[in-house]
Amino acid sequence: MTLPQPAAPGPDAAGPAAGPAEVGPDAAARRELVLREAVRRRLLDPEDALLAAFVDLDGVAASVAALRGAFPAEADVLHAFAAKANCLVPLLSRLRELGMGCEVASPGELAQALAAGFDPARIVLDSPAKTRRELVRALELGVAVNIDSWQELDRVDDLLRAGTSASRLGVRVNPQIGGGTIGAMSTATPTSKFGIPLADEGNAKRLVEAFRARPWLSWIHVHVGSQGCPLDLLAEGVGRAVAFAERVNAELGRRQVTGIDLGGGLSVNFADDTTAPTYADYVGRLRAHAPELFDGRYRVVTEFGRSLLAKNGFTAAYVEYTKVAGGRSIAITHAGAQVATRTVFMPDAWPLRITAHHSSGAAKESGEPVPQDVAGPCCFAGDLLARARPLPPLEPGDLVALLDTGAYYASTHFQYNSLPEPAVHGFTVDAGGAVHFEPLRRAQPVEELIRPVG
Repeated sequence: MTLPQPAAPGPDAAGPAAGPAEVGPDAAARRELVLREAVRRRLLDPEDALLAAFVDLDGVAASVAALRGAFPAEADVLHAFAAKANCLVPLLSRLRELGMGCEVASPGELAQALAAGFDPARIVLDSPAKTRRELVRALELGVAVNIDSWQELDRVDDLLRAGTSASRLGVRVNPQIGGGTIGAMSTATPTSKFGIPLADEGNAKRLVEAFRARPWLSWIHVHVGSQGCPLDLLAEGVGRAVAFAERVNAELGRRQVTGIDLGGGLSVNFADDTTAPTYADYVGRLRAHAPELFDGRYRVVTEFGRSLLAKNGFTAAYVEYTKVAGGRSIAITHAGAQVATRTVFMPDAWPLRITAHHSSGAAKESGEPVPQDVAGPCCFAGDLLARARPLPPLEPGDLVALLDTGAYYASTHFQYNSLPEPAVHGFTVDAGGAVHFEPLRRAQPVEELIRPVG
């Protein structure tokens, strides 16, 4: 079972670049340029397009180039985009053209990856709840599978007795090294639901024997967590997975484990336009904690998602009303929990930068900033994007932009109050400053919400 080599970047691929923060002379000016053009073309409209999301395709290409450039050119690495971060098929297709593979965690994401044209051999299936039918399909297609539990391992045993598969098969281990600052994003805690816990009594020895009995088991997968997990925690988890792979190979007297799936999880800086930490920073910590990854003995898979896309997107919405309550100014907008679910329900963990704009898309720069609540349209009191946020005074008809929302957010719609999915537009900016849009998802018509059954 060999890992396919990364495809050469397609015709739309960008050359080496440091990352999305360095696309164009000024990120704020670039966003304003795009907003103005979106208003001019009525992609944002106070009657017909109250809310829309935008993805910077130039920035996406630069981020992919930065990821690939962080690893040694001679390394055998497949960078698989974590589809959960933005599963829109046209965007997945663009990432495929840029040489990415795809990591999926559900039947729906697998279908989207296949629709985007990914070779099954460049798709990785991760999920703690794979059904028998899901496993059968993955094994028939030759999709890589990371087995998450002892019971799933038994299930794969049963399926392989019925026939062979071209899939490369591995086991997800939990190094149990603790969590980061956001508990919900930490997956290597002592009681995490993910993977086989290596530190639990008897598990490491049992897993060595599982590899001994299954020559087709040749990969180790680890994922420590994502937002809020520091670089050294991520790298230490990988280091423990590599150390266990070394133990397996030593005790078996053969190099059975030939690949390490590092997972993803690089945190995103939501404080300003700087990309930090970088992929180069991450690889530097990997060299310190897992130097064996760089001497040619292991093939490697990565599964980054948020860090590739977050800073390459923003969401814009109109202000419908403003009011004052208890001395606090409040702006009621059309962006709320339906497109910013994590920010609304976990505001301390997922704060967003918000910028204020005139109806033309131009930045509001006049007027002393005043503390304002920026609220969404959902019918519950907690539907707030920001509390007492200092902004230029907002008025009905203004626009607000939610920054760093290229991953999750609008692409992971929460259908509260039956609010429809907004349009998502990809964009590029040419050397002459002209903005070019392409549809990534159309706005959902209300009629789709009342389709008859059958």
